[in-house]
Amino acid sequence: MSLDWIYYAISWILLAWHGAWDAIGVPDAAVIGTTWSWILAIVFLVVTVRVILFPVFVKQIKSQRAMQALQPQVKALQEKHKGDRETLQKEMMELYRKEKANPLMGCLPMFLQIPVFLGLFHVLRRLDPANGGKTLYGWTVTQFESASAAKIFTAPIAGKFGSTAEELARLGANGTTVKVIAGILVLVMMGTTYLTSRQMILKTGWAEDPQQRMIQKLMLYGIPLSLLISGAIFPIGVIIYWVTNNLFTLGQQQWVLRKFPPPPSATSKPGTSARKPVQPTKTGGLLGRGKPAPQAPAKPVTPKVAGPKPGAKPANPKKGRPAKRQG
Repeated sequence: MSLDWIYYAISWILLAWHGAWDAIGVPDAAVIGTTWSWILAIVFLVVTVRVILFPVFVKQIKSQRAMQALQPQVKALQEKHKGDRETLQKEMMELYRKEKANPLMGCLPMFLQIPVFLGLFHVLRRLDPANGGKTLYGWTVTQFESASAAKIFTAPIAGKFGSTAEELARLGANGTTVKVIAGILVLVMMGTTYLTSRQMILKTGWAEDPQQRMIQKLMLYGIPLSLLISGAIFPIGVIIYWVTNNLFTLGQQQWVLRKFPPPPSATSKPGTSARKPVQPTKTGGLLGRGKPAPQAPAKPVTPKVAGPKPGAKPANPKKGRPAKRQG
């Protein structure tokens, strides 16, 4: 299957944003060793894609909330069908279908961004001055030459950590500078990728379902570690895209998590509420925040002594009192 339509779409968005910044007056020449018109074009490529995918992201959050709410029922099914994996999977899928919860929805936004990532990777890899197909995917020769000369802190956006000496010579780049800039960006890419997954897990909690927990661990640790190796073949422009996308995700997740807060913890038993202990009433001070009001000392309670019944003789006559004489 040809992916040319993706390359044309990515090129069109990049060129449209570059043209917009050029019209505003952002220079094509490097300022502080950076060609801001092309860097901003990559940044706003992220913004364009994320705005398009925002409804999918909201559905992802709602699906995750539904999955969390079902955790007590999932745990009950696991206990009921322990040792019968086939029946367990069947019952769980029926539960998800009935409650309209999709376990795969958590990964859908990432999967939808893979074509964009591949398209940008292919387009930026083409930015080699020795490349003959400069007008592919709707580019003009002027636009192609401008993009191939674009830099961030003197490192070309088409360069990568693993660029050969010949590639660097064609790009007019210093190998040490490219490795330093690319290496720093790869570390930032790994860190922000980890933070986006950690932010979501801290807000939603670890899943009870073993498959969901495995996906969470893969997102939290596996993907950031894989970037340490794969980052060496990414053009610097692609790494800029990835870092920008992660920063956008951090802000977007924070907003959505506030708007759609996680449900109560699934570990709490149904029918119980975690009530805080009653605090003593505080008076005095600003808005009643002073010391507790002193309590009046309780009066000692005097024990009641039952009096003698009428006509009864005292059981123990008091000493020192003379006995009455018999008449």
